[in-house]
Amino acid sequence: MLSLDRIRGLLRELDDPEHLEIPQHYDLPAARDRFTRLTSALKVRYGQSATPGMPQDASYYGAVSVPASATGTDRPLWVLMSNFGPFVTAGTGRDGGMPGCEEGLTEEFLIWLDELCTELGCVHVPVTLLLEPYDGRAQLEPPEEDEEVLRAWAAAEYGFDPDEDEDEELPLAWWDRYFQYM
Repeated sequence: MLSLDRIRGLLRELDDPEHLEIPQHYDLPAARDRFTRLTSALKVRYGQSATPGMPQDASYYGAVSVPASATGTDRPLWVLMSNFGPFVTAGTGRDGGMPGCEEGLTEEFLIWLDELCTELGCVHVPVTLLLEPYDGRAQLEPPEEDEEVLRAWAAAEYGFDPDEDEDEELPLAWWDRYFQYM
């Protein structure tokens, strides 16, 4: 595994404020091939229950989910591949990008994933590093007027008072840059 300082350097180096979803010279066929091979390796390891998914309007290419019953733990597993780097991260549970989401990942799995990433030309980035405060160059927060619209929509859709929940917002993290909807 690369040192955490080297990975931090790569996170900063690839942080292009002009291209939030995909890098400027994105190689879609190469990304598709890497994700297919990542998915295949997870299917070999966990069986056909390993399910790939691909988001839209996100800075990550795809996710592979493995149900808890196939992992042998009481938590589902997920592996995400960013459009940048390409960085790969993994965690358990339903709260990706939140503290504690790496709970249950074994050292053996992390070594396997790191070796697989190296083989695929990817970089495994631990979630704990991705949760460090974002100090990059891109503007990740919407302009204030867009924020008001989003908060009103969230209140209507999910039934909470946005003014009441305002104090509970987490600061932006590197996760928000490379593994989030844009």
